[in-house]
Amino acid sequence: MADASPGARARTLLGNLRVVATVAAQGLEDDPVRLALLGARRLPSTWRGPLADGLGAIGRRTGRVSPQVLGLFLADHADEARDLLDSGDGPADGLLGRELAVQLDAELPDDLPPRAAARARWQRGNVSAALAILEKAGSRSRAARRHHARLTSELEVLTPGHAISIPPRPAPDSTSARRGVSTDLAAHRVLHLLTNSLPWTQSGYALRSHSILRAQLATGTAAEAVTRLGYPVTVGRPWASPVDVVDDVTYHRLLPARHATTPGGRLAQTAELLADHAERFGADVLHTTTHFPNALVTRAAAEATGLPWVYETRGQLEKTWVASRPAYQREEAAASERFALWHARETELALAADHVAVLSETMRDDLAARGVPRERITVVPNAVDDTLLDPSLLCTPTEARARLGLPEDGVWVGTVTSVVGYEGLDYLVHAVAELRAGGHDVRCAIVGDGTSRPALLELVSSLGLTDSVVMPGRVPRERAADWHRALDIFAVPRRESEVTRTVTPLKPIEAMAFGRPVVASDLPALAEIVGAPGSGLLAAPDDPSSLADRIRELSDDADLRRTLGARGREFAATRTWQAMAGRYATIYDAIGRTT
Repeated sequence: MADASPGARARTLLGNLRVVATVAAQGLEDDPVRLALLGARRLPSTWRGPLADGLGAIGRRTGRVSPQVLGLFLADHADEARDLLDSGDGPADGLLGRELAVQLDAELPDDLPPRAAARARWQRGNVSAALAILEKAGSRSRAARRHHARLTSELEVLTPGHAISIPPRPAPDSTSARRGVSTDLAAHRVLHLLTNSLPWTQSGYALRSHSILRAQLATGTAAEAVTRLGYPVTVGRPWASPVDVVDDVTYHRLLPARHATTPGGRLAQTAELLADHAERFGADVLHTTTHFPNALVTRAAAEATGLPWVYETRGQLEKTWVASRPAYQREEAAASERFALWHARETELALAADHVAVLSETMRDDLAARGVPRERITVVPNAVDDTLLDPSLLCTPTEARARLGLPEDGVWVGTVTSVVGYEGLDYLVHAVAELRAGGHDVRCAIVGDGTSRPALLELVSSLGLTDSVVMPGRVPRERAADWHRALDIFAVPRRESEVTRTVTPLKPIEAMAFGRPVVASDLPALAEIVGAPGSGLLAAPDDPSSLADRIRELSDDADLRRTLGARGREFAATRTWQAMAGRYATIYDAIGRTT
């Protein structure tokens, strides 16, 4: 905190460093090679790039596979690294090569150490096999026994029916509010539990959370947030303060000097701290988000404090996990023990919550099919700040491109997003290549960063598009709007998967607020926000030529772009965060009456 005394700041830093040391010690015990690999992945990209190039050169010069694979791993070329490991061109030598095989989900060598073998089985979904390996190794290794205890605890957390229990808190005095906080029956006091947040994490999740909190404060709801145990210290921010205030939104950090040693213990510790914050804040509702560990913690804190709770399911992370696996492993992952437990756990906790909020009608239908009463599910979709609808912010794409120093010529299509595989951005690049080969002056901007960006840059180069495809990487959030305005067409070319069929992204709504038409894959969650309101055109998923056809249709017809953009702007006006805050207030009113 900015106004904390030097002594308080020093004590906070010391406690945070103790947490870092504890996490590092556990990582060293689990596997020092793995800890080194994960640490190297956290290096700034300006360091990782030269290091990756140097490792690749060493590997080629010496004929050793492991340095080459490590270089590709650090450069985020996971597919190439995996292919090299699986090619049989040479052994992935030593502990480093074996650990790279685990991290890359490559073909596993026969001589994996037990703890690495267990981790590999676990991350592929074979929970029982992972525990069996460690149980066998435990007779010879104290580290294996401790690893077995941690995975056993993680399995308990994952298993439906297992609950976290913390001591109940005394009911507040009926004549006064908790700790002297004034109670106002006309407004709610809502405490959110989040996985991460601004200013340390810039993601769609963090931005949605921040927008909700800002809108609730603006519409009279008292709202604060706490983040998961140890965040952001455990993601490399040991200097973090116990509290951050961003745009008047208060984020409390749960940063105890010591953490429990098992996943279940850490969740119980989080529940205790959340309940303490609820008492201090005088909360009358607890509100948490995907995924199930947050729901477990919030249910425990709600039971201890007697408060109602809301579970906001922003995605289906068990399906995201399957989609993130290498293509040849996805069928196995979808049929795995881990997926079945995870899916059942999410269903159980949605049933347990006093109310569930979802992003789309498609997600509501999915939960209702799993037995959650439809009347206890409310759609609270992604939205925009109403200031984006201010007519004074409107400008033409060419004016916006001039401000960014981009060429004003041509029709620009693109996106502002996380550059990851399921976004299908390689399809967008192929579509632009097809259009340009056909004589259409279509250009592209892909704004954002992620694991797929290096491969995408190589694709742009291989197709000869370096002069017509711009990829500036991640930009400050206050500059993202300029890139939205610079586009003539906003693209959402998502790959078809279980998760992309149900989860709606945030950025297309922002593009609509600026009057830009959208081209999107014809998936239920996207058809709901593009096809139904007529804010854009839909293309067949996983089909670059279909995407090119839709882009061509818009690039050739400026009047159509204006018409669809105007419809999108009308649609965005119905989806402001201020309006969504009203939906949450209605939910809180309802559960406050029934609990």
